Amino acid sequence: MNIVVVGAGYVGLVTGTCFAELGNFVTCIDVNHEKIADLKQGKLPIYEPGLDALVAANLKAGRLNFSTSLKEVNNKPTIIFIAVGTPSDKDGSADMQYVLEAARDIGKYITDYCVIVDKSTVPVGVAEKVGLVIKEELKKRNLILQFDVVSNPEFLREGAAIDDFMRPDRIIIGLSSEKAKSIMLDLYHPIMRSPEKIFFMNVPDAEMTKYVANAMLATKISFMNEMSVLCERMGVDVENVRMGIGADSRIGNAFINPGCGYGGSCFPKDVKALIKMAELNDVDPILLKSVEARNYHQKRVLPKKVFNHFGEDLKGLKIAIWGLSFKPGTDDMREASSLVLLEELIARNAIIHAYDPVAMPQAQKMLPDTWISSGQLTFAEHQYGALDDADALVLVTEWKPFCYPDLTLMKNKMRQRIIFDGRNQYDPQHLKDSDFVYYGIGR
Repeated sequence: MNIVVVGAGYVGLVTGTCFAELGNFVTCIDVNHEKIADLKQGKLPIYEPGLDALVAANLKAGRLNFSTSLKEVNNKPTIIFIAVGTPSDKDGSADMQYVLEAARDIGKYITDYCVIVDKSTVPVGVAEKVGLVIKEELKKRNLILQFDVVSNPEFLREGAAIDDFMRPDRIIIGLSSEKAKSIMLDLYHPIMRSPEKIFFMNVPDAEMTKYVANAMLATKISFMNEMSVLCERMGVDVENVRMGIGADSRIGNAFINPGCGYGGSCFPKDVKALIKMAELNDVDPILLKSVEARNYHQKRVLPKKVFNHFGEDLKGLKIAIWGLSFKPGTDDMREASSLVLLEELIARNAIIHAYDPVAMPQAQKMLPDTWISSGQLTFAEHQYGALDDADALVLVTEWKPFCYPDLTLMKNKMRQRIIFDGRNQYDPQHLKDSDFVYYGIGR
């Protein structure tokens, strides 16, 4: 098929590249000229394991192209994906300006029937608005063209996006046309040959499914984080509790690991958007507001543990931080717990030595220049380099290289042997036996 993907960010780039890998001819479009120029050279704007090799291979094969305008696409597309950003607006609702701009461009340039697919996370009713915008643009051109708008939300985990795309556990498709259904079945047939795993539904149902899925996962995280606070107060090890409840098949082990809060591009904004949707429909989202509130407080648990040990004034103390991205496998720092930790520690005069395997270039772009120019924040070239004369180590992101640290080397490098474990990655007794002071979450 000839496919166009509007938006060459995380979702658009992964989607376009994977469809090209399956033999389709794909053009990814983005208004950022610098980004498109880099992509044409195989330089990616994001870190996602394995994606750079797929982009390079499909560029070379001629199946993947990049452009700054839909007008420049020569082949008539069968499918056009809208995969632009939907950030939180000031009131917490999802900002639809980029989606509707993409719809306007589609209406300006399509010349034949095609399926318009909302891949972006959009509130209920946006597909209908997309259709109206396209019709308005076609009317300006004095054209009457048939098209269908489909909702096909993405469920890609950063760090495992290619595997999630190629081996999905389900595909959600909202539509109202048999013609569109046939095209979408053909599109996904190579990766989803079990029809019972493709769920066809109405468009609003599909739009809602994405939000509810993310809100449910965020709820599990916040619930367990709240239990970790209670466990710690009562002298209970939350890790034993986690293993005990995770063995229940009705609950499962996924998303019940206590930690220092969730972040990223999806959960925070989608919970906010769902709260706003509820309020606009006269529903008080009591549970969702609690999920959001718990996550806000959970991101402040680690700095509080540091203050409880050292006091509020951290002047003269060097704190090492392992991990800046919101999760391992990505350089994404949006809504990351590290941002709150850095702000709290630097405000109290601490000197920070940070290390992350892939997110440090991103950190240098988004963190205040004054933190770096003043010397309060420096980036180490190696994880152990961050520990030189450190008074404490704070683990924020559970990257694999941090799993089994060299404790002997750490002892020789650190001024004080104190570890704040924001992901409960380490065995407390083992660290205590090695003469470290250990603080975890809920233990």
